[in-house]
Amino acid sequence: MLVRERMSKNPITTNPDASVPDALLVMQGSKTRQLPVVDEKSKLVGIVSLVDLFRASPSPATSLSVWEVDYLLEKITVEKVMTRDVITVTEDTAVEEAGRIMAEAKVSGLPVMRDGELVGIITESDLFSVLLDVFGARRPGVRVTAREPLAKGGLAKLATAITGAGGHFVAFAESMDEGIVTFKVQDVKREELLKAIEPLISEIVDVRES
Repeated sequence: MLVRERMSKNPITTNPDASVPDALLVMQGSKTRQLPVVDEKSKLVGIVSLVDLFRASPSPATSLSVWEVDYLLEKITVEKVMTRDVITVTEDTAVEEAGRIMAEAKVSGLPVMRDGELVGIITESDLFSVLLDVFGARRPGVRVTAREPLAKGGLAKLATAITGAGGHFVAFAESMDEGIVTFKVQDVKREELLKAIEPLISEIVDVRES
């Protein structure tokens, strides 16, 4: 799965001269928490997050009047609070690589570039959606987490057993370090599924219907 399949295309942007209140209004209207910042030539020059904008706002404990606060905020531009060294990805970046970059850089969104042009943005919300799909969270079935022997051909045997019981996978994930597999199966009853797979696994860690 690639970033192009999960990113938001033609993202909402702001410009360096926009005020903090204006940027907040754009975020509120578009229901986003990151805004790529582009200059008059549509070149990406930064990115600003909701957290950045909140940090620029005076504390509620301030002694300033509401009019003074509004005046000061209007004087603070996006250029003064945005991140300039923007980490980006391309459309052909794998989604798990985008997730790794976000986690290690501690950012919540990555602009997506094509030949120097901004074409999208991928965010934590997009990656959460991928997680839901990987685990079949939106589809009914029997979900099993089990420990299996780390032997060659083990997964093939497991798949054959499930198919033989009349079921089919709607989700599958594996942690090779621990020999743990989590999968969701449809078209087979819980008892029949467990009977089919028990000879092939070391331990049933969790089983539930959803």
